[in-house]
Parts: sequence; C-alpha cells; structure tokens
Amino acid sequence: MNIAIVGATGNVGRKTLEVLEKKEFSIDNLYLVASSKSVGKKIIFKGKEYEVSDLESFDFSKVKITFFAAGGKISEKFAEKAAKNCLVIDNSSYFR
Repeated sequence: MNIAIVGATGNVGRKTLEVLEKKEFSIDNLYLVASSKSVGKKIIFKGKEYEVSDLESFDFSKVKITFFAAGGKISEKFAEKAAKNCLVIDNSSYFR
C-alpha cells in the first residue's frame, strides 16, 4: 500500500512513522511530505532513507492513505484536496 505522511518532519509526523514501524504496517511506497522549508531533508524509516517532498506540489493520487500530522491550518487547506484521491486520516483538531 502507498502511504503519505503530511508533516513528516514534525514531532507528530515522526511519531506516526514510529508507530507504523512498530506495528509493521505494510507499506509499498512511502511519501514524506512537508512545507517547502523541509523539502530535501532525509528521514530514515525501516532502515531506508526517504527524502521529504513539497506539500504544495504533492500528487495525492499516488497514495491510498494520507496521514495528516501538521496541524489544523494545514488540514484545512490540503485535507479535502487529498481526500479526492485517497483516504485521509487527520490528526489535527480541524475536522473534529
């Protein structure tokens, strides 16, 4: 399954990665997504290095599930766009 994590470089995003790794969640392709200031950063997940992609230009049609771990303002702006292409799990308070 293809997964994206929006806010991957923040505390909640890193914790999401930790839980996915601990639970041995089956992932075929992982996309780490964040703001432009984090683009290009590298994060290790299950022994493999991943490069952070830009949220503004990310193509959500590449994934089946997107975890939003970046706060309410980001969810407000991008979650509905993502939901047109994939399942969205939002960890912010915006849609509560």
